[in-house]
Amino acid sequence: MNTSNEARPPFPPFTHETASQKVRMAEDGWNGRNPERVALAYTVDSQWRNRAEFPVGREQILAFLSQKWAKEHEYRLIKELWAFAGNRIAVRFAYEWHNDDGEWFRSYGNENWEFDQNGLMQRRYASINDLPIKEADRKFHWPLGRRPDDHPGLSALGL
Repeated sequence: MNTSNEARPPFPPFTHETASQKVRMAEDGWNGRNPERVALAYTVDSQWRNRAEFPVGREQILAFLSQKWAKEHEYRLIKELWAFAGNRIAVRFAYEWHNDDGEWFRSYGNENWEFDQNGLMQRRYASINDLPIKEADRKFHWPLGRRPDDHPGLSALGL
């Protein structure tokens, strides 16, 4: 798919350590909510399925992420490695956010990722469900940006 010389280590085939590192790097990038920077983790012709949307390529991914973070305020995400083999990683995740009306949600999902030899994601398939929550029921309480290393992950939070 990707024919450029871009590289984003770690590279496949993944070990538990490198797959976990890749998951945390993705989480950190998405928590930074910078569409231009996040889009660079994907091949120029990356194929996505995100709910019922099917962006293809960095330009469409950039537009998708810009729209996403314009409507999902106070976005905080936690990802957790589920499985890995060769150049593929499966993750589960949850993120909390509120809309323009101040209504809070916790979105739960699963992703399947496939990487090229340069460590760029060439395929991303995401299935996501939104659960309305009360603000008092939020579990992700860190300043916007990277989740602190000492903040519990999904399993520790019982999610």
